[in-house]
Amino acid sequence: MTFAADPATVLPSLALLSHRVRVLPMDAASLVKMPENTILFLDARDDLATAKTLCRLIHASGLSTPIVLVLTEGGFTVVNSTWGIADVVVSSASPAEVEGRLRLVSERGNSPLAAGTAGGATGGDAGTVSADGQIRSGDLVVDTNGYTASLHGHPIDLAYKEFELLKYLVQHPGRVFTRAQLLQEVWGYDYYGGTRTVDVHIRRLRAKLGGEYEHLIGTVRNVGYRFDPPENESDTDATPDAGKR
Repeated sequence: MTFAADPATVLPSLALLSHRVRVLPMDAASLVKMPENTILFLDARDDLATAKTLCRLIHASGLSTPIVLVLTEGGFTVVNSTWGIADVVVSSASPAEVEGRLRLVSERGNSPLAAGTAGGATGGDAGTVSADGQIRSGDLVVDTNGYTASLHGHPIDLAYKEFELLKYLVQHPGRVFTRAQLLQEVWGYDYYGGTRTVDVHIRRLRAKLGGEYEHLIGTVRNVGYRFDPPENESDTDATPDAGKR
């Protein structure tokens, strides 16, 4: 369980329960680092506008973390399904109510994105490695066994780290990663270079994908990067020589 505020002052009854709680700052860059199988409590008592923005940023990052808003009673007048939240709870809720809402959210699993929220596209089977080690997203094919990538059947000339970066992003379509996360996952714990290394490799990747396809690697301002798979085949019906660089 993650709490984007001090749980003792926001939801006092939580202190009487046995759940493991982790506190994070209320900013998008911190919240996208949440581990899987987490339920996020978001303090929306005093600033509903910021809470709404954070909810949308979390969903835009591709994370399906269930969000429970902590509200005052007055907050119920503005919250609706477009926020993409799993549940709400008033700050004065009893331990039994908090436990019950936690159980229901957990049993329902990750909350589906409500219509109108900005969610990361899944792109069909994008991110799924086939039996032959290939990940396909439209006309982009990443061969994890052969360490090659191609567009429209034409190979893309990638350096090793460029391929590793592309592979990692394609394996997690729609999910936003901070520069620090990408540095850790692609370059490893023992790499001492700065996060600017990620920016340089992203620029090179986009250049090699070409003008018709560079948008597949999206930037989420003040957060990081994500792979945006095409929504349908028509999105990749560019000229046959695209990607031949």
